Amino acid sequence: MSNNPVIRVAVAVPLRALFDYLPPEGVNIGDLKPGIRLRVPFGRGERIAVLVEVVQQSEVAPELLKPVRQVLDESPLLESSYIEFLRWVAGYYHHPSGEVILSALPVYLRKGEPLVEKIEKAWQLTESGRALGPDQLKRAPRQQQIMQFMQSQQDSVSRQQLSENFDNFQAPLKVLVDKGFLQQTEKTKEQIPGHSTSPPPSLAVQQQQAVNSVLQQSGFQVSLLYGVTGSGKTEVYVAIANEILARGQQVMILVPEIALTPQLVSRIQARVSELLVTLHSGLSERERAYAWQEAVSGRARLVIGTRSAVFTPLLQTGLIIVDEEHDPSYKQQEGFRYSARDMAVALGKEKNCPVVLGSATPSFESLQNAYRRNYQLLKMTERAGNASLPSIELIDIRSVRLDGGFSPVTRRLIAEELEKDNQVMAFLNRRGYAPVLTCHDCGWVSQCHRCDARMTLHAGKNRLWCHHCGHQQPVPPKCPECGQQNLITLGQGTEQIEAVLNRYFPDASCVRIDHDSTRKKGSMHEKLDAIKEGKHQLLVGTQMLAKGHDFPDVTLVVVMDVDAGFYGTDFRSSERMSQLLMQVAGRAGRADKSGRVVIQTRHPDHPLLHLLIQQGYEAFSRQALQEREQACFPPYGFQVLIRAEASQADLPETFLEAAHKLADKPAKEAIDFWGPVPAAMQRKKGVHRFHLLLQTASRAGLHDFLHQWLPEIERLPQAKKVRWSIDIDPQDFYS
Repeated sequence: MSNNPVIRVAVAVPLRALFDYLPPEGVNIGDLKPGIRLRVPFGRGERIAVLVEVVQQSEVAPELLKPVRQVLDESPLLESSYIEFLRWVAGYYHHPSGEVILSALPVYLRKGEPLVEKIEKAWQLTESGRALGPDQLKRAPRQQQIMQFMQSQQDSVSRQQLSENFDNFQAPLKVLVDKGFLQQTEKTKEQIPGHSTSPPPSLAVQQQQAVNSVLQQSGFQVSLLYGVTGSGKTEVYVAIANEILARGQQVMILVPEIALTPQLVSRIQARVSELLVTLHSGLSERERAYAWQEAVSGRARLVIGTRSAVFTPLLQTGLIIVDEEHDPSYKQQEGFRYSARDMAVALGKEKNCPVVLGSATPSFESLQNAYRRNYQLLKMTERAGNASLPSIELIDIRSVRLDGGFSPVTRRLIAEELEKDNQVMAFLNRRGYAPVLTCHDCGWVSQCHRCDARMTLHAGKNRLWCHHCGHQQPVPPKCPECGQQNLITLGQGTEQIEAVLNRYFPDASCVRIDHDSTRKKGSMHEKLDAIKEGKHQLLVGTQMLAKGHDFPDVTLVVVMDVDAGFYGTDFRSSERMSQLLMQVAGRAGRADKSGRVVIQTRHPDHPLLHLLIQQGYEAFSRQALQEREQACFPPYGFQVLIRAEASQADLPETFLEAAHKLADKPAKEAIDFWGPVPAAMQRKKGVHRFHLLLQTASRAGLHDFLHQWLPEIERLPQAKKVRWSIDIDPQDFYS
């Protein structure tokens, strides 16, 4: 044991301990503050660490302690209080503290890189470049496009601006520099100032009531803003945020997907005069690090970001908003499996500031918290601008011959709306052309050799694609089993729906929005702008098209397939389907035009479907919550999922059986153990997977048990032969 003061640090490794080191030579240990980064020896290499605390003695023998190799920061990047909060988070999720603490830093800084300077590389026109004619580079179209863009700009152009407008611009850019048309320079790194160019709209009565209710609260209070689609939740966010900003505090707004960030930024820019930054995976590592620095320093007053932005340690947190709080995207499904929504609530409590959770279809957990008065419930039942809610009707397709997935009635309704110069949206949450390619003669099916899943046909690229592991292969010209050429498709994907609509309505422009059609940077934004400008009359998409977008000319929404969601094996299937259905339906009739939603189904008598359509989402949720209570499912019970996987088929099950046996008798009486059972997709990416589910009515009792049980599991001999993880409050039993 060492009796001299030592440095205790966090390192991003899958070990639950913090690690002790000696101060570097020539450095006074008293000058080292918690929250700075250090470079430390670790194993045979070295790691970047964050100083957590200075302790007076160590359990490690003095001769085993190693000195820190380098101090990377003069002042802390993380405050001590925030580090303690992260340690609490690590304890709640039973995840290694080092990985949780380091996750609060951008990847760029986790690598030990220096803080990002405000000056960045840029390029500007030379005299030759300004004089270049529009057709002089027509044989080099990529160079021509870049030069046209450069000539349209008033100032030099940064790498970020180029990356936002062009893919793979580096090579043609270098050629243009070599030709003397462009030259490299430097410019101040761009920030996003608010414009406050348009006066705030007059809020409706329900909107103003919601704003007042949040602002009247002092300190920590969670408000559930339950507003129907089109009720103007964003304007409520902006009004509350402006008041908090006027108090000199910072605001954090979380959104579930990158695709929603640009439109939210543009709307808020028009209302807010403060500097804002965005944080999401679409930024480069340096860009994200710089935005993080602006937020942490307090220079940026407003932060808008996706899930991981919740880790940004703002200097003066005054408000946290979680938009579309029900969205499953807020739960991390790999590694550190945290819920950004739940972390936002915990962070609000830590910072003693209000938290607003907004949704047209709140999660059952949030609704139950509101019903129990743990959250303040703020309802907005009316659409903004006197717009009416769409009518919803079912189309029974049990005895109807479908053509490309459409019933005759559906085709007629689409034609009627197109005649009126309206837009129509067809929704199917399945990308690709068809989910199954099969042989009509022998029954062969396009199965992935790495997963227990079928490969999806992507007709545009003439390839079969596994959406689970990413494996691709060409479409076979004939059946691999029997050699016949009678290959057929089963089911529909968005590619096929697009093709069918183009065949039915050749005079109408059709656009498809899914993961495949929006891979190119900026393509999502371009497609959305084109829709709003009326360039497309037919819209086809997955849930990417259903979330948070405002299409004033969409008067008809067609839901192609609703049945699978109401018959899923996951107890959350009906909740997820009802949320998605209501979100999709909300795209219709958002302006002065009335909207209509038609749902094709083979189960028109399903009681939950009727309840949802006739009485609405809240009645549906109350009925579903009663069923959850009877089964002690969340939010009435608390769950933990232990996942195990290995390339050898029997190892995961053997490991989980051994883990189950470690639980003592009192624990087994208080906690339900289900499994081990094969995962819904037992083999994925070439590995075999099993689950063990724990459920109990006591959250505290469950965590007390886990603190005792998990160290014992780690000592099992089988634990070294499998990859295993713990998922607190699991949301997805398929991943």
